[in-house]
Amino acid sequence: MADDSNETPLEQPAGGSIEGNEASEETLQDEQGAQETELPKQVTEMPADMLAGDAESMDIMEMETQPPPTTADNFSVDAATPETEENELSITTNPHESGADVTEGPSEEREETAAITGTLEDIGEDEQQVPTEPQWESKAPTRLPRSTKVEQDLQQIGQKAQESDQKNLRDKESLADQESQNIQAGAEMSQEETGSLEAPITASSASAKEESLVSSATPGLLFEEDEHIKTHPIGHSNSISCLCVSEDRRWIATADQGPDNLIIVWDAFSGIPVHTIFDSHPEDGVGAIAISQDAKYLVTLGAGKVQRVCIWKWTSPEEKPMWSVELQPAFGYQRVCIWKWTSPEEKPMWSVELQPAFGYQNYIVFNPKNHKELVSNSKTQVLFYLWDSSGLQYSAPHLTDRTFNKTVGFFSQSVFHFGNLQALTATSGGKLVVWDAVCPPSMPASLCVKPQNRKAIKLMYVQKDALTVLTASDSYFVTCDVKGHIKFYDGQLQLVNWYSHFKLGPIQSISFSKKPPSPASNNSDYSSSCTINGQPFIIRNFILSTLDATVLHVTAEGTKLDKLMEEAKEAVNAIACHPSQHLIAIGSHCGLLKVWDFVQTKYLISRIFMGASIQCLSYDPEGSFLAAGFTDGSVYILDSISLENDCKEFKYSRGPVTQISFSHDSQYLATADEKYSVTVYKRILKNGERSWEHLAGLHSHYKPIRNIIFGVLLDSDQPRLLSLGEDRLLVEYDLGSSSKEYLAVLRRDRIEQRAVPMCLAWYPPFTPEAFILTANNQYKMKLYNATTKMCRKTLLGPTYGSPLEKIQILPAANSQDPQKRYLAYITKDKVGLQILPIDGNPHKSSAFICHPGGVSNLASSYDGCHVFTAGGNDCIVMKWEINVKAFFLIYAHSAKTSVQTLSTMNRAPPDDSRVITANCTAVRAQSNFRAARANEALELEDYFYYAQLRSQGIDAMETRQVSTHIPLEEVPFVMRAMGFYPSEEKIEDMINEVKFSEYVHTGKQVTNINLGDFIKLYINHRPAFGLSMKEIQNAFQVLGYGTENGEIVINKGDLLQQLQCRGEHMTEEELAECLTTLLGMNPEGGRSELGIYDHSGAAALMEEEIPEEITAEIFTADILGLPTPESDETETEKNYELTSSIESAES
Repeated sequence: MADDSNETPLEQPAGGSIEGNEASEETLQDEQGAQETELPKQVTEMPADMLAGDAESMDIMEMETQPPPTTADNFSVDAATPETEENELSITTNPHESGADVTEGPSEEREETAAITGTLEDIGEDEQQVPTEPQWESKAPTRLPRSTKVEQDLQQIGQKAQESDQKNLRDKESLADQESQNIQAGAEMSQEETGSLEAPITASSASAKEESLVSSATPGLLFEEDEHIKTHPIGHSNSISCLCVSEDRRWIATADQGPDNLIIVWDAFSGIPVHTIFDSHPEDGVGAIAISQDAKYLVTLGAGKVQRVCIWKWTSPEEKPMWSVELQPAFGYQRVCIWKWTSPEEKPMWSVELQPAFGYQNYIVFNPKNHKELVSNSKTQVLFYLWDSSGLQYSAPHLTDRTFNKTVGFFSQSVFHFGNLQALTATSGGKLVVWDAVCPPSMPASLCVKPQNRKAIKLMYVQKDALTVLTASDSYFVTCDVKGHIKFYDGQLQLVNWYSHFKLGPIQSISFSKKPPSPASNNSDYSSSCTINGQPFIIRNFILSTLDATVLHVTAEGTKLDKLMEEAKEAVNAIACHPSQHLIAIGSHCGLLKVWDFVQTKYLISRIFMGASIQCLSYDPEGSFLAAGFTDGSVYILDSISLENDCKEFKYSRGPVTQISFSHDSQYLATADEKYSVTVYKRILKNGERSWEHLAGLHSHYKPIRNIIFGVLLDSDQPRLLSLGEDRLLVEYDLGSSSKEYLAVLRRDRIEQRAVPMCLAWYPPFTPEAFILTANNQYKMKLYNATTKMCRKTLLGPTYGSPLEKIQILPAANSQDPQKRYLAYITKDKVGLQILPIDGNPHKSSAFICHPGGVSNLASSYDGCHVFTAGGNDCIVMKWEINVKAFFLIYAHSAKTSVQTLSTMNRAPPDDSRVITANCTAVRAQSNFRAARANEALELEDYFYYAQLRSQGIDAMETRQVSTHIPLEEVPFVMRAMGFYPSEEKIEDMINEVKFSEYVHTGKQVTNINLGDFIKLYINHRPAFGLSMKEIQNAFQVLGYGTENGEIVINKGDLLQQLQCRGEHMTEEELAECLTTLLGMNPEGGRSELGIYDHSGAAALMEEEIPEEITAEIFTADILGLPTPESDETETEKNYELTSSIESAES
């Protein structure tokens, strides 16, 4: 092995075993010759319908089959038995089976939790005795019959679990589960991965019985057990940034980056989270994590600008780090934390903050022989740590290209030597840096282990290509590189063997089986090492993952390569479900198209489109064709079974195809592209055969097209086509009148005045009137008459952080009541479920995080039992199982609770309107938050009855006719009195909504409205988050100009002109009336109150009261007279309480 060292250290290496002159150029020549004469190694690929799983390779040891825990995946609500109350809820541990009520005896889940608790307790008991080279023996139970030690341990642990000193730990263990249940206590979707792990694999691990993979690209953790069984525990709200696995494969620790970041330790046997650390690195999450050899400690590297290195100790009762070292503030910080993860506390044992000059530390690892030593590295700096009772110390040994007069390259990973005090670091220059503890000859070697004594003693050139992975297995160092080569070195860094013929991409990780290799025998088929004696090369089986989303298993004996999976390595946006089978098609930007049986989690067939990126997919209603749209504008129509072309490709779109859809009779195919065009293809009879041809295209929008959908004409079976764009236009095309190169437009309707429509769908036929359902970016859902396009109803939609991006009406199951339908939707990062018909009731909707990096697409199975989401750049497709029964029972339970609250009121409601008012007051009185809203309800009630008086004449002397209704003409005035200022178009929509609410059933128009309906109208139409000061400021940014002091102002004359000429024009008289009323000239309300408005003196008043330059603050406070309103989600939550209580009372 060639040595690039041109410097001789002054001190003698302490305990060093790598000599400076033992490697030579001949070693490289021998290596090259060995590569040429290497014996052929058997390479086989696994069948597509099974994953690897030989008897010697696993990641997580299997236990007795246990029911899944009650986590966010499988929380279920069963109907109450006849002996229980009608809507009583019982939580079971399986979404498909009935289970015992949680108030009954201990379940198997509790036994599993008790087993975990006992194991953690055993780990904590050994904490005080830490030898210099600990030979820690795993206390994790192996797969044994229930009658053996595992059964006895479970019984003993069950008793220990009731001791008071374990109470806090059990509470911690259940906290993550409880929070997950609370998050998704509505939609009740059971989540699991599809068979396709559509992501570059960032971590993998092998163990002793069967293959198991762990991916950190998703919001949860993926365990792959047996053949196709996968679970996906939910816990993280952000994408997992790093993970680590204990030496015995029992514990898996995951961490994430972003707001509300967590560190979660999982029991690998059951997938139960056993410990959660909150706010470990509140700056920006965790960048790297490692677990000690004995599984007692965690070390974490912060990812924020102020980064920390923390050591965490689970069992410590302290809430603060035992030791903390701060450097000069001028440098900024990076912090490392070491955790005792079995402790119920959430504070690290020790932490230290690092200088930003050290670079972003992205890799850290414990010394397997001594957990008090660690090493981390960035691309440019390696750090060594040592912690003991005196605190945490670290050193940053100096190494540059000048140290050995050779190019070092960027550091990738580091590892401790398995036979001495040295450490190694791999670099992008194909070199290994050897670090050793150096000291004067007079000092004993045992005293030279402090981090300050670490020096770079040698720079070993091992290959030309960059090294990506460096680890140790038994008595070998293992390196992996960007060309997919794997090399093994002994303790002297002599090359022993390598694998260079696998033809892999850059290797991201490698993990060796827990089970030791079988000894060599006459019948064994181990390859020979490349050393002089040619001994059999005996290593453990291992799995590895590459940067291009390939996972492989290597059996050392026979050098057999099994490809576990090869998935998309670029963004996955295209998904489509078969209309009559349990099949899903998944397409990615790398051109890979795969079809899966999602029930069996079995890959069926695939096709690669070279140099093309799949953007969207769609099956036709008959299931015969699969259409694919590409980013280059091309469209393929494929046979749905063989994925072969049914016809030649089309390329008529002007840009990337974003939407694609078939008509109900499979005779038309429509696409939308990024250039705002809609293109239609038609199936025709040509030469006695059916074939597809291009019909026509049209540039029908001037902003991005959000949706295209086919429907059926009301009076015939002919298809109809609609497109919806961000330009607020709903365009309907006349397919019957269209011809070659001419796409006729039936009508264009502007359906929004200010909001941007996001998606649309055909509303189920709950009434004789046909509707189109849309959702906009202001959290509103609207129903439009399918023929006239009149807005018939506006409703408050789900408000889960971002507007709805896509909606899909789930197909009705055969056994399902046709009046009970459900809508699936996605927001920016969440998936949710909505009970239909929509009415603004918040209890009818639920959602939770599915892809923290963003959801790109949504699809549902033909039976409505599963929903699929694509994560786009995270390359993940998630499968969600829908528990409709649980979802509906939770909604019913919420309604029942509101009704019970009403029954506790002492005052009996005198009439229908009082029932609504009392119910609203009762719900708000449940907490201070709701009590604060009582004034608003009382104020609204006062305005409602005042409107009755005004409609009969304020000065009337006749006997008043008191009723529970007000004329529709009074609705705008009451809305404005409540602080909601609708435009004239919105007023028209509100009045039409009430006026025609009963027209279909009775043929008559409604002319008045009661208090209950008015409250619903108010809640559904008012802004979801109230009036925001930011909106007013944005308007001033557009209309105003900047002054010398940096303020944005509008000239008074310009403002008056804009109000009369832009938007909904105001007449001069209307403008004068409004401004004088707002400025106090008409304290009783102007013309709306008195019927006659005298505008004399209005000009002088405006001249005196309104300044020449108006800022957003002056306009809001001085002219409108408004305080800064609430602009967060709290306002919507208040609206939710009001609406839901009304619905409950009326039911």
